[in-house]
Amino acid sequence: MFKLLKVIVLGISALLLILPAYAQEAPKEQTKEAPKEQTKEASKEQTKEASKEQMKGLDEQVQEIKTDVLAIAAQLNQLEEKLLYPSDTQIAIFVSVAEGEKFRLDAVDIELDGKSVAHHLYTFKELEALQKAGVQRIYVGNIRTGEHALQVTVIGKSEGGSDFQKGESFTITKNIGPKLVGVVLAGTGTGSKTITLKDL
Repeated sequence: MFKLLKVIVLGISALLLILPAYAQEAPKEQTKEAPKEQTKEASKEQTKEASKEQMKGLDEQVQEIKTDVLAIAAQLNQLEEKLLYPSDTQIAIFVSVAEGEKFRLDAVDIELDGKSVAHHLYTFKELEALQKAGVQRIYVGNIRTGEHALQVTVIGKSEGGSDFQKGESFTITKNIGPKLVGVVLAGTGTGSKTITLKDL
């Protein structure tokens, strides 16, 4: 009988020890679950608000990104040009058509110091732009200071419709600093020179 009572007392004491711990854990679980539900609802509301804001400002953000990308691309192009063509050794050749000329320009070939550096075939729109006082940068490169041989060849049709091919040789002098050379093209009329140079 004593042994049975002892077992019952030990069981009750064990229950008394376990119950407070269980009572403490249960509220913890409840408190854990409640914030989860609240945080889920709050996060849903936040995502809805965020999506609305994103939809409203999406066009503006896209425009800003485009502007930034274009600005960065322009800066990279300038940096690339400075690195590839330092100002002390840079030469740039530009092509233009003399005012009032109506001949059809088909192609221009540029040789510098005996090497072909540029060859361009012209579309109707490009020719139209040149005839409206447009200027085309046909070549950018590096050369040392001193004298250099420049050969310009023009292929096209005269205003009368006859084919022509004309070439001219020039000597250009490169000093310290960038060299800008303008190649002015004219028709094949009597007394007119087809190709002339001018410093820009």
